[in-house]
Amino acid sequence: MAPNRRRRPGSEGDFAEEGLAGEPAEAELDDCPFCAGREDRTPPETLRVGGPPGWLVRVVPNLYPAFERQEVAVHSPRHVRTFADLTDEEVAAVAAAWRGRRREAAAAGFPYVHALVNEGRAAGSSLPHSHSQLVWLREPPPAVAAERPDALPRLLAEDDLRIAELDGIVAVAHRAGGLPYETLIGGEPFDLATALVLLRTVVRRLRAAEGPVPWNAWLHGGAQPHLELVPRLAIQAGVELGAGIAVNTVAPEDAAAALRDVDF
Repeated sequence: MAPNRRRRPGSEGDFAEEGLAGEPAEAELDDCPFCAGREDRTPPETLRVGGPPGWLVRVVPNLYPAFERQEVAVHSPRHVRTFADLTDEEVAAVAAAWRGRRREAAAAGFPYVHALVNEGRAAGSSLPHSHSQLVWLREPPPAVAAERPDALPRLLAEDDLRIAELDGIVAVAHRAGGLPYETLIGGEPFDLATALVLLRTVVRRLRAAEGPVPWNAWLHGGAQPHLELVPRLAIQAGVELGAGIAVNTVAPEDAAAALRDVDF
């Protein structure tokens, strides 16, 4: 932890993205393939949640897959730039879509689906319309396999790290997060729909505290399923990449307090 590094030149105010806030330009609206009425601009859907006549979430094959099977879940028929602006109904539909494709993947010989959200260009998103990626894998990825099942319950129980809670699901600042405001969302029993609502809450709080910053989030399955949220509020440089030592400029207790107390 190195809070003093937040005061160094160029460390503040450089991470908010214009494309995550405000009204989209006409060209962005015209070019978006994910809005309702543009269904012919994507590959044929593999799942539709909601409707008829309309839909809440569509899942389609990724046009540029990095893996054998990779899909895109479009989070809303509306042109919504951020997960923070999804309705309750849309968040529930995202959860239903993730669960549905996970069942289909398991039946097809892919027992693990890595579900993830990249929001903002700095987080790897190529389109501004809110969406998630579903990567079908034949075994759990290394990050999941390396997790210790006993670690998450201990972190979730730390009151000074708590950000928010909903129906037994808790969001806490990661005790050893590598980037500012890194967050864990979990609980027992784990309910994906509730966890995604809590993710939306934390993203709303984060935007109120730091502006429309890019972020990544993903679902880790296994013995202790949970969501992880990593805001992109710092650049990983030679120490982080070369030495494998994370330098975090916001202590977890301060991050939790900031997100608990912010007006949103």
